Amino acid sequence: MTFITGHRGARNLWPENSLQGFRNVLALGVDAVEFDVHLTDAGELVVIHDATLERTSEGEGPVRALSPSARRATRLKGSDETIPTIGEVLDVLDTGEALPLHVEIKSDGNGVPYAGIVEKVVAELAVRGLDQRSYLTSFDVSVLEDCRRIAPKIQRLVSVNAAWAERQGGLGSFIDGVDGLVDLVAIHHELLDNEWELVSGRLPLERLCVWTLNDETLIAKWLHRGIGHLTSDNPDLALNLRRALSSAA
Repeated sequence: MTFITGHRGARNLWPENSLQGFRNVLALGVDAVEFDVHLTDAGELVVIHDATLERTSEGEGPVRALSPSARRATRLKGSDETIPTIGEVLDVLDTGEALPLHVEIKSDGNGVPYAGIVEKVVAELAVRGLDQRSYLTSFDVSVLEDCRRIAPKIQRLVSVNAAWAERQGGLGSFIDGVDGLVDLVAIHHELLDNEWELVSGRLPLERLCVWTLNDETLIAKWLHRGIGHLTSDNPDLALNLRRALSSAA
């Protein structure tokens, strides 16, 4: 069975990385939830995708410059909510069920990893007992190496798209380099489709994740292929298609 992951709290259905989105995506019955974490200069772990505020909030400037009071006053676009901390998000997602969490560790606006962010994220997961059902995720292999060193028992996921694979010497070279480092390899759907023979020959389906699929035709295609994991901004659509395919089988 393909496992369906709600991307940024199902951002096509509710405001991206919002507490509302996380509450509601749980009710859909997804198999996992993905969200993004930045570290501010004040030491807060905040859940937002971009390194700047403009796209998803009513604020301006770099995320890392947010003070706690400014964060609490910065509303998300299309919402009455403000930018949440990782603690607030985990309080919503800690339902007592074994739902996997995909926690993407972001870098600053210059692409530089935040000093100490891995330790802080691991501590937030561990204090709630969520570390054993979480994945620490990143595009940056050096961040994932830090994750393995600091928290070797927490699962890891690496993401890659065509541009990133090219910078690493090609997708085949990239996979060879991360094979022993990560549990899951998440590949952008266009790259995975173009390199399907190469990838499926090197990694079992259960270790592969395809992202980010929001179109019915594409979702159905990858469900038919039996991909292990599928990430969507419209997980309701993916879940409905999976049910339909299961009923028809």
